[in-house]
Amino acid sequence: MPLLIILAGVLLLLLLITVWKINGFLSFVIVSLFVGLAMGLSLPVTVQAMQKGMGATLGSLVLILGFGAMLGKLVADSGAAQRITATLVRWFGIKRVQLALMFAGFIVGIPMFYSVGFVILVPLVFTVAATLQLPLLYVGIPMLASLSVTHGFLPPHPAPTAIAEMFKADLGLTILYGLIVGIPAILIAGLGLSPFVSKIESKPLDTFTAAAPMPEEELPSTALSIFSALLPVVLIGLAAIAPLIFPADSTIVNICTALGIPAVAMLISVLFALYFLGLRRGKSMEGIMQELSTAVASITMVLLIIAGAGGLKEILVESQAADYIGQLLAQSSLSPLLLAWITAALIRVAVGSATVAGLTAAGIMLPLVQQGTSPELLTLAIGAGSITFSHVNDGGFWLFKEYFNLSVKETLRSWTVMETGISIVGIIGILLLEQWL
Repeated sequence: MPLLIILAGVLLLLLLITVWKINGFLSFVIVSLFVGLAMGLSLPVTVQAMQKGMGATLGSLVLILGFGAMLGKLVADSGAAQRITATLVRWFGIKRVQLALMFAGFIVGIPMFYSVGFVILVPLVFTVAATLQLPLLYVGIPMLASLSVTHGFLPPHPAPTAIAEMFKADLGLTILYGLIVGIPAILIAGLGLSPFVSKIESKPLDTFTAAAPMPEEELPSTALSIFSALLPVVLIGLAAIAPLIFPADSTIVNICTALGIPAVAMLISVLFALYFLGLRRGKSMEGIMQELSTAVASITMVLLIIAGAGGLKEILVESQAADYIGQLLAQSSLSPLLLAWITAALIRVAVGSATVAGLTAAGIMLPLVQQGTSPELLTLAIGAGSITFSHVNDGGFWLFKEYFNLSVKETLRSWTVMETGISIVGIIGILLLEQWL
């Protein structure tokens, strides 16, 4: 009976989002109430459990995601993203322009939400393709593959950060493992696919090419731009690596551990960018604060959706449905990581939203952590599954289609294949990494 209730809850979630077009937060609240009451909890207990789950989830994520939005806004508005792209294209040269844009997408994608990185970088891709007279998708697919990997695999992006928190995964190790499996996914699904999609003709609409880049003299330096974008990863990564090099009780390990606390790392990064990308370059404090307010306002619904997923997770725990799922999963002959990937992939295909798919799958797969599965690898497996087979119910699908001025069929042949390729290569890499660890 509990399994049927959970399946009915997932089906209700799909119907609410895809058929009745209710936003993710309201959908999660409705489904949480349904599952709680159907599992025999009273309404007060159901509401209390939901509130507890929302509070526990947001309590640890508000700082990280809020600071992440601020950092992305500072990097974008200062021209740092433009500088990174232009410099990498110059360094790598015309013959390796794909690698240049791939690295640009990866570096810029780490501090920015996917849609922000897309809107900032795609016009630069158009400029590079036109200047070098190269097929647009040949140039653009590797960059977009990098953005997708950072979106699905790497904190501080919302879904992987929230999933890692649910599983109590180490963020430093999650980033490290994400880099290990994500880079091959970009190379294979991005660079490997680009020759095949280069035959698809793409001429972007004037609407998306009209924005002129910032003048060269107004851009921050290359070193400052790259350092500002990567500073959170550097600080969090050092906290994970330092104990492997130095004695566990040494001063340097203690310092790295303190600076690598995700909220602290993000705060330091924002303050650094605020000064060096803002105040030092002539912006007023009032203007910067307005930019940051806009950035935080843009993630309000994302935070609410994550809170809603946390509420559903707590309902599953409170009603002991999670224990029941754990017993069923223990009897499965499939790898727990593969099972998590399949679950996230199925929800992704049905719902469209990678964030909703990842968070829903995380709530269902929570017992796997209690059974000994690596929380870091489980986070990545769900992240990989959550970006598979993007199609007409995904906002990213239409964003790509409209910007590149493609038909639905052409978008399926390029964008959808790329996303699915990243997902498949990702789970293969995760399964191989599990054998090595």
